[in-house]
Amino acid sequence: MKLVEPTIEYDRQIQALKKEFLDSGDSTDGTTWLTKFETSQEWIDYVNAHKDPLTVPDGHAPASQFIFVREEDQKIVGMIDIRHVLTEYLGKYGGHIGYSVAPSERRKGYATQMLAAALPIMKKLGIERALITCIKGNEGSRKTILKNGGVYESTIYEPDAKVELERYWIEL
Repeated sequence: MKLVEPTIEYDRQIQALKKEFLDSGDSTDGTTWLTKFETSQEWIDYVNAHKDPLTVPDGHAPASQFIFVREEDQKIVGMIDIRHVLTEYLGKYGGHIGYSVAPSERRKGYATQMLAAALPIMKKLGIERALITCIKGNEGSRKTILKNGGVYESTIYEPDAKVELERYWIEL
């Protein structure tokens, strides 16, 4: 398994993952709006604009997008988005990290591996404490966070999505 920045060489796999998310109707947290783009290149360009504070869209935090690739077949099994700083919204609701695993690849430990691989990247970015949130009742995400050293802080209500979010911190 490896975390890599998305490039057009993964076009077929990016489109397959996008289709899988659309067909399932599942959440695409951590994909930086993948399902909103027609082509992989448009999405990659959007993701790349988020890496640099000078080109990140207004109101957004600089972020690094990664795909989690199973090396034996080059299949993308998930995606993770690392936000370099916390905006007011991210500091309350979204956190430093968003991630999703392909519906067909869930319950195989990939989210735990993906988050573990992202933590050293965050440390290199100068993040000392990572805030990660998950929807209350999402046992898979909660277990992923706890297995990676997450410490529960609180549960808050996010009024736009109308969900309760559990807040966890991981010391880096």
